[in-house]
Amino acid sequence: MGEPGGESAPGRVIAGRYLLLDQLGRGGMGVVWRARDEVLGREVAVKEVRAPAGLDHAAIGRMYRRLEREAWAAARVSHRGVVTVYDVATEDGRPWIVMELVRGLSLADVLEADGPLTPQRAAHFGEQVLAALRSAHEAGVLHRDVKPANVLIANDGRVVLSDFGIASLEGSSAITMTGEVVGSPEYLAPERALGREPGPESDLWSLGVMLYAAVEGVTPFRHDTPLSTLRAVVDDELPPPHRAGPLTPVLEGLLRKDPAERLSATEAARMLRIVGTGGLLRGSGGAVSGPDSPTATAHHRDGGREDGPTPPMPMPVPPPSAAPAATGTGGTGPGGGAPARGGAAGAVLAAGIVILLLAIVFLGWLLLKDREESGGTGGTGTTAPATASSAASESASASRSRSPSASPSPSASPSASPSATPAPRFAVAVRAVRDDYRGTCPPPEDRAPAFTATVETDRAPAVLEYRWATRSGVTSGSGWQSVMYEEGGSRSRQLDHTELTYYPSATFTDAIRLELRGAEPSASEWVEFSVTCEDGGGEGETPPAGASPSPGASGTAAPVTAGPVPAGPQSPQATDPGTAPEAAAGQETAAS
Repeated sequence: MGEPGGESAPGRVIAGRYLLLDQLGRGGMGVVWRARDEVLGREVAVKEVRAPAGLDHAAIGRMYRRLEREAWAAARVSHRGVVTVYDVATEDGRPWIVMELVRGLSLADVLEADGPLTPQRAAHFGEQVLAALRSAHEAGVLHRDVKPANVLIANDGRVVLSDFGIASLEGSSAITMTGEVVGSPEYLAPERALGREPGPESDLWSLGVMLYAAVEGVTPFRHDTPLSTLRAVVDDELPPPHRAGPLTPVLEGLLRKDPAERLSATEAARMLRIVGTGGLLRGSGGAVSGPDSPTATAHHRDGGREDGPTPPMPMPVPPPSAAPAATGTGGTGPGGGAPARGGAAGAVLAAGIVILLLAIVFLGWLLLKDREESGGTGGTGTTAPATASSAASESASASRSRSPSASPSPSASPSASPSATPAPRFAVAVRAVRDDYRGTCPPPEDRAPAFTATVETDRAPAVLEYRWATRSGVTSGSGWQSVMYEEGGSRSRQLDHTELTYYPSATFTDAIRLELRGAEPSASEWVEFSVTCEDGGGEGETPPAGASPSPGASGTAAPVTAGPVPAGPQSPQATDPGTAPEAAAGQETAAS
């Protein structure tokens, strides 16, 4: 089975139906083309697989058979975050993999243009890549090459995992060549570097390396040569991250050498969701600085179980305002200075003595009042009990002179709470059930863009106040609503919303998020959606019942919605300070 001499050129037709248009990318395993499917009339990406130089005919044949079989294995994965494999054609004795054409940028392009990401933004990408990996693992497919170049950020907002061309189908006979290294060495899991059988945990390691590179700007184990890199993957300790902030526990959990000790996919997804929505994980080392500073704190659950009880958040103990730092007098530590722990204990003891004295004053006042009422107010033998100090007697006398029936000051009560219970905190994440609609308008509810929000609280009972808000300010949402988290019940709620806004006879593009208000207001990330009205609902027609059209700039009709409209439009600049550059249109990327 020979290798054709020249490289393919634009205008060539593969398998009688795929017309090659232009190159999108080039890699070690071949070239990716933008092509047109002449049968279905749509654009696709076609991967032209080429064998490395120096292989004999038998080795080339084995490699092509393996890639063809594994491409069909990848076609079994059905998930919006995985590049869809449409067909595997054979031309010149080689497999040509026909895939969905994803328009946008790769994560590698974003990192090269913008530099390292914030922990919150990296976690947002990581959560969506992990969802794609979990779908592949459920189908029995391993990716084996998770890295920024294989993560695509599509123009429609999707985060898509590509290049399952070197994936391995579980249960099939392995056709690999001796000494072959499949994947990028710096993203390879230790067990694969040692020649052991990989599993889903190997993809989780690669995800951890990708997240490390996204926030730190470098991979943790990269060296000058592939062999030294593999040695570092197996033997070296994880270099402590400096920019990861709240993402640090996720990196440390995914990058454990022993696959059995790595974070499970379920727990990693939960932690990434919390960090991605602005929360903190226990042991994350503090808040994130900059515009992505978290507004809520989230904690690990015991044992990594998703349904386990959430431990209560520790109550802050305010330092006593009257307790100075150790000055070297009266201390028990070396040099006469009391240690910090001893100083705190002394402050607590002093507070207890003050409360005890106040209690004695109060009891003395009650005894004197009782004796006055039983012996008459005209007697002259009424005195304070001998057990009270002179200061207590004077305080009690002053209280009697003001009002014999007055209640004691609340500050004198020994049961007064030193601090109020903090307000509950919430972590929110929103995903699109349907993010686009095309058809007649107004769109029916069962086909219109729909979204689901998951909101977790750190304690119950709690009351959540929320609303669905759009960048345009026009929404079919019902304004502010509330939901109750009952004590002893679930601390997670799912909130659903269908957006019925459209633009007559045109395409309406907007973004939506869930906003929370209370002691610590917060919001989810924006999720983009679009509605294209192909016919019906045109200009000049009467809007449906309940619709709220309003004139736009230069007399252009404004978006129409069958639901309530907010009092005033929102400014995208004011509500969305971090517009992602990866959403820029006009660029096309496919797996390389």
